[in-house]
Amino acid sequence: MVKSTEMWMGLRSLIRLYDKMLKKVCTEHDLTTIEADVISFLQNNPGKDTAADIVELRGLSKGAVSKAVESLIRKSLLERMPDTEDRRRIHLKLKPEAKPVTEMIDDVRREFLNTVLEGFTKEELEEHTRFFQRMFDNTLRELERRGR
Repeated sequence: MVKSTEMWMGLRSLIRLYDKMLKKVCTEHDLTTIEADVISFLQNNPGKDTAADIVELRGLSKGAVSKAVESLIRKSLLERMPDTEDRRRIHLKLKPEAKPVTEMIDDVRREFLNTVLEGFTKEELEEHTRFFQRMFDNTLRELERRGR
């Protein structure tokens, strides 16, 4: 069994590697890491398109997300869209000008996955998926039990 310290160190290493790989997107497109995170999140989570969604699901601070959203709007990569039913709710939408950034983020994601999953068989990857899904289900069930 993996020791908890090794597991946490391994997870942090994965995140650190992805962040390092994402840096080239930031450098090429003059973005902060948070701005790239916001773009990536909106690109990959249809229907989760408010600043509150980003804060909750990515675990970023409200202030950091707010600052990144304002900057991305100034850079013409993002726009605000009022909700048709609840005017207090504001949706964030990537503009067509963000396409080169989203394409590069896709390339980084593919490179990252190819790197960290190198050498795994199809069967191992399927087992990995089942393992993590069960772990995530257990986690969500326990969070519900504890009242999130």
